[in-house]
This record gives sequence, structure tokens and C-alpha cells, in this order.
Amino acid sequence: LLHTMKLSNLVLALACTTSVSRAFVASPRPIARRSQQSHSPTQRRMIGSILDLLGGAAGGDPAMVTPDQALPGRKNPILGNVDTIRHYVLGNKLNEVPEGYQVAVYANGCFWGSEKGAWRFPKGIHSTAVGYCAGFTPNPNYNEACSGRTGHTEGVRVVFNPQEVSFVDVMRWFWEAHDPTSGMGQGNDRGTQYRSGIYYFDEDQKVLIEAAKTAYQAALQKATGRDRPITTEIAAASDYDQYGGLWYFAEEYHQQYLAKPGARPYCSAQPQGVSVPDFDDWTPFPKGSDKYEQYRPKLPESFWQQNAPKRGCSVVMEPNEPVAL
Repeated sequence: LLHTMKLSNLVLALACTTSVSRAFVASPRPIARRSQQSHSPTQRRMIGSILDLLGGAAGGDPAMVTPDQALPGRKNPILGNVDTIRHYVLGNKLNEVPEGYQVAVYANGCFWGSEKGAWRFPKGIHSTAVGYCAGFTPNPNYNEACSGRTGHTEGVRVVFNPQEVSFVDVMRWFWEAHDPTSGMGQGNDRGTQYRSGIYYFDEDQKVLIEAAKTAYQAALQKATGRDRPITTEIAAASDYDQYGGLWYFAEEYHQQYLAKPGARPYCSAQPQGVSVPDFDDWTPFPKGSDKYEQYRPKLPESFWQQNAPKRGCSVVMEPNEPVAL
């Protein structure tokens, strides 16, 4: 029975990944060269999804690899020029965190589209980057992460100016830009490497994430009339210090991929078209307090009315430039 169920899951994986391949083939844009990679990202996603399904519990989500079974990785970073490379759209150094700026790290499906939504904020974003987060293998490459054997999920790192953009603004985009109830994957991309996650760097971020999760879960249930528990992984960045750190930058060709010539407009995330409730309805801080003022949203509601994530992950077709208010 177990063998039969695994074969059934294999068929489902092939069906899903075939639909992804068709999405790529149907793209009107030219095919980008892949820095001498031996397999296309689509092929690696297919292989990763199949391995995850075969390795997972029968009939359920793929199982996370354990730290002792994770791939060994390597000593040197995959993005070797991380200290000099600049953001393809914004022009700032990818690894730079100016004084007074903060960092947010989250994962909500294929990182190409997830990253683009953040760099298009009208103000306050110094840089965005894609990478592999919350895993066990040091310095994984794309092939390894896609196999599901490193424990990482495809993630986005946002460096932002808290005087212009609040962590709550960044977090709102994270929640609304995917389906946080979908377990190990988004859309056609299934596997632990596509799981939803958001990772905090201090206690304030932690309580904000947890309060927003409760509010957004209620909003999703109200909008759909169904019990939809959020499956997002919430963890401290420091939890991964023992594995070399929370974050590893992905290869250069993945950075700001959707802004580059020849990019395929692909995104697996599944925005639900449901807004995070008003901050005043769920803030963990007393209204009028210093922390309330520090973290209240700084982007106007008019931005969200025009640019909030829409069902179908439409961000891939939006202009590459930041939104003009």
C-alpha cells in the first residue's frame, strides 16, 4: 500500500511539474542562459518535487530532512562576489546594511516573484536578495536546495529603512503575497524548499509576527468560510546559528531574476486576495505607545489599494521599477 501511494504521489509530482514546464514554454520571452548549469531550474524543481514526495509521509506533505541526514555543503559561499555585487534594479550593494537599517527574512514560494514585490515598494527599500534560509547545510547551491535534502526554503532578504517603511509593511506583503495555509509548497511547487516561513531577529519582530498571524488566519477564515490554519514556520534567526546561520545568498543569476533580460515570468505563490486587517485591530502594543508609533504602517493605504498582491501572482507582470506614489 505504501509503495502504491508513493507511486501515486510520483504521478502527481510529474503532473504538477509538467504544468510548470508548460508555463515556461508558453512564455513569450526569450530563454535566458543559465551560467553553464547542466539542468534548467524547471528540471531541478521536477527532481526536487519528486524526491520530496517519495521521501515524505504517504498521503501527506513531504517530510523535512533531519540535520544529521542533510547534505554536507561546503565552506565557501555560492555567491562569491557578495560584497561587491549590486542590486540589479536599485543599484545598492546586496550585502550592505546601512547604519539604522533593519533586515527581514521570509519565504513564501518561488523566490523570484517573492523578491520582486518587495523591491517595488515606493520607498525605504535599500536592497532585496534571494537565497536559501532556515536549513542545515552550509552554503547550499540551487541543485541541493531543490532536492529538499538541505532543509532550506527559498527565501527573500529585505534590507529596509524603518523610518520610511515599517517591518509591519514588509510583513503585510509577506502574508498577502502567498497562501500561508498550504503546508509544504505553493501552487505547482511542492516540497519543503517551498514552505512558508518568516524569521525574527528580535522580540519585537516575534510578537508582531505572531499577532499578525492570528489576525490574518481569522481574516482568511472569514473570507472563505472555511477553517484554514496557517502553516507558516515562525522561528528565531538565532536558531540556525548552529548550522552556520539562517541565510545563504543564492547564485547571482537568481538575484533580481525577473528584472533581467530573457527572464521567464514564473511565480508559484498563491495570493488569496485577502488583506491583513488594520494594524489597530491586532497590534500587540498599546495604542499611542512608543512601540506602536515605531511599528505602525508607513505605506499609505492607497499603495495597497493599487498594488497589493492579487490572486494569480500577478507581480511577475508588473513593471520592474519601484512604484511611484
